[in-house]
Amino acid sequence: MVGSIRVRKPASAPSLTRTVLGIEAGGTRTVALLADATDRALDRFETGPANLRLLTDAQLRAVLRQIAQRFPHPGAVGVGLAGAREASDRKRIRAAAALAWPDVPCWVGNDLETALAAAEDSASPAPAARVIVISGTGSCCYGRNAAGLTAKVGGWGHLLGDQGSGYDIALGALRTVVGEYDRNGAWPRLGQRCLRALQLNEPNDLVTWLHAASKAEIAALAVEVFAAAQTGDRLATTIIAHAADTLATHAAACAGRLVKIGVRVEFFGTGGTFRHQPRFAAAVKRRLQARWPQAVFRILPRDGVWGAVALARKLEPARRVVGPSPPADILIPAATAPSPTEERNPRSTHLDRMPLGEAIRLMLSEDARLPRALRREQVHIERAVRLVVAAFRRGGRLFYVGAGTSGRLGVLDASECPPTFSVPPEMVQGIVAGGHPALWSSLEGAEDDGEAGRQALEFRGITRRDVVVGIAASGRTPFVWGAFQAARNVGAKTVLLCFNPNLRFPRGTRPAVVLAPRIGPEVLTGSTRLKAGTATKLLLNLLTTLAMVRLGKVVENLMVEVRPSNAKLRDRAVRIVRTLTGADANLATAALERSGWGVKRAVARLRAGR
Repeated sequence: MVGSIRVRKPASAPSLTRTVLGIEAGGTRTVALLADATDRALDRFETGPANLRLLTDAQLRAVLRQIAQRFPHPGAVGVGLAGAREASDRKRIRAAAALAWPDVPCWVGNDLETALAAAEDSASPAPAARVIVISGTGSCCYGRNAAGLTAKVGGWGHLLGDQGSGYDIALGALRTVVGEYDRNGAWPRLGQRCLRALQLNEPNDLVTWLHAASKAEIAALAVEVFAAAQTGDRLATTIIAHAADTLATHAAACAGRLVKIGVRVEFFGTGGTFRHQPRFAAAVKRRLQARWPQAVFRILPRDGVWGAVALARKLEPARRVVGPSPPADILIPAATAPSPTEERNPRSTHLDRMPLGEAIRLMLSEDARLPRALRREQVHIERAVRLVVAAFRRGGRLFYVGAGTSGRLGVLDASECPPTFSVPPEMVQGIVAGGHPALWSSLEGAEDDGEAGRQALEFRGITRRDVVVGIAASGRTPFVWGAFQAARNVGAKTVLLCFNPNLRFPRGTRPAVVLAPRIGPEVLTGSTRLKAGTATKLLLNLLTTLAMVRLGKVVENLMVEVRPSNAKLRDRAVRIVRTLTGADANLATAALERSGWGVKRAVARLRAGR
């Protein structure tokens, strides 16, 4: 993203109110195109790569600010960035675009959508489906059928996918040549070409280079592979044929998710590999038509940035920064009044001036109000525990779903169940909005992505035997309600744990159990990591502990299913065995060792005199 390329001078005094700015960015370059109302290109600007997954918010703002300096007053803007997959990603782009072009309507999405829009803008009659086949630095197939259904195959990045891309071809060549060298002891001609291109002296230098090279630098080596193939190099020819096979297979699979085989589908190749390697494009075409006889394959007639222009042009003048609408089936309850957790606490209005001792007493007294508030929910808590027990008994699982503090507390409670009760880790699972990084850092916008919540449950294989506990202080977190939608789709039971009794649920969406204790406002207004967090931990303790008790994982008040994985827990296991059998420490230890440190088995062994 350093520097820029000026392709042509700006058109003189265009009618800015009627111009549209399209932006498309990927792993190789960023292109901005200003067009007038007749789709005439007025100016074009290029700069470096901009994959959203590799950009900080500051870097994203810098990219768009650089383009805005060149095009400060478009009538509308369309932005398609590689790596923009989720609602939270689009939110990041919206925020940056709103700073670059205040009050300008703006479509935001990814480079797959803009490329497909460029294909759909063609003059040919609409086929049953259109599929974009991308092969550049990375690779992906993305299509849409006549009913609007979309499908994507690939696009997993260079560590998980990108098969058939320039990166894949280059890395495949390096792996092939070192493999040949290992087997035959002779460095092949393709390897010689690669060393020359990289200015390296011997094969071991490749290791150091690869560790420092970027994805784009590795992908650039594909040029040498194609050049070698044109000279008849056996290794290069095999690598490129494999890449063409993979792309054709992925493209046909993408089409197969949209329409039945045998109908006419238009496939459009785009990306640097297709643009600069016509023989490769022809090879993909042949293989694709063998897999899909009614395939029409051609290179995308104009850059995907024109798709960004087309998508921006559809915006109504009154609209601000927008993107694809969230799925209509994710319904969120309305609030008939503000959530109590967002109100000001009259007892803490002077918190900033209180003596430290008084502030401590205030916070502890507020927490002391929680047990009484939770006891008022006893009937609902009992129902929730029974749902969890029933799920476990029929082979189902318990899913905690939440964002921020709520999600982290769910993950914490789930992680404690295997060592405490010797249950498999999949039996109780915690899902936090934003995934693994959100366990220790705040991810802006993750909680607002309802579709991500739905997908999280679907990819965990949610079934009707499971129960989902959504944790949300306000009761209205979209990520949680997306998860509830996935649960309803398969008939799984749902429980909402919140602290907002002022909810009105859309028809058919009320969870089986609603736990909504009235805990009042927080000492620090809106900081739900305080009382709401403490109350959440208390409720989760009740759910899993009492469910495990009902499953026989506890005798009296002893953890007979504890997993003695360290010295402290082994000592506890010995004490439990002694308490339940009256055996001395040596006898209890010996019984545990013979029983594989299973407390229940050791107790049964001693009671049977074995």
